[in-house]
Amino acid sequence: MNPSGTRRQAILFLVLTAILWSSSGLLVKIISWQPLSILSGRSILSSVVFWIFLKYPTRFNWTRLQVTGAVAYVGAQIFFIMATKLTTAANAIFLQYTLPIYIVLFGYWFLNERPQRADWISLIVIFAGLFLFFGDDLNFDGFSGNILAIVSGMAMALLMLCMRKQKDGTPANTILLGNILGAVIGLPFLFQESYSLPNLGIIAYLGIFQIGLSFVLYSIAIKQVQALEATLILTLEPILNPLWVFLVIGETPGKLALIGGMIVIGAVTARAVVSVRAVTA
Repeated sequence: MNPSGTRRQAILFLVLTAILWSSSGLLVKIISWQPLSILSGRSILSSVVFWIFLKYPTRFNWTRLQVTGAVAYVGAQIFFIMATKLTTAANAIFLQYTLPIYIVLFGYWFLNERPQRADWISLIVIFAGLFLFFGDDLNFDGFSGNILAIVSGMAMALLMLCMRKQKDGTPANTILLGNILGAVIGLPFLFQESYSLPNLGIIAYLGIFQIGLSFVLYSIAIKQVQALEATLILTLEPILNPLWVFLVIGETPGKLALIGGMIVIGAVTARAVVSVRAVTA
């Protein structure tokens, strides 16, 4: 496949990843399980997905990058689940998506990937759109949940940097190791939960699709797209998250939210187009 075709595929995979990730907020709110049980249950299923994807009995090389990325993966997952339980869904997803700031701060030092002018412009426009989108919903209630959401964003940024650093290797192994670690950590709590059909259905979706399939797509895409650019595309997630809330429980976004959402989608689309054109030029 030619470079432009590979990059288009990577961008498509990132958009699909954002769509899958965006469904977590609503489902984590609905399920009655505690955070560590959710982490363990979906990590078990995600591990199976990655094992199938890798097509061979994986041998971990236990490098510093792989172990750090795996620990960051677990931290990003559990802190976001806890934040979603303790604060509003809007607060949790918005504060987690401060992660582009950490990518900008550490991406050049860690990856030697200098942000381009299009990245800076997109970053400013996207944050302006996010402020509009969540302007009516952000609040200071659930302070501990807000802090956990910020820490989740930091952990997610570290995971993305570690995976991008392994672009010439197998970054998917990092996610598999993280899933195994998450499954083990939460296993004692998982045994204490009630296994109703709705709860099992939610966990099955979260493990197989929302985490398993999404990170398979992400692990493929991150080989072709710089960490910051990938993060900017993934800011579609906090816009789509309230959409599922609207479709399921009928919560209607306000005018500012609609304007902000269109700004973010426009900025992400424009950045993706600039990226593809830069390759084909």
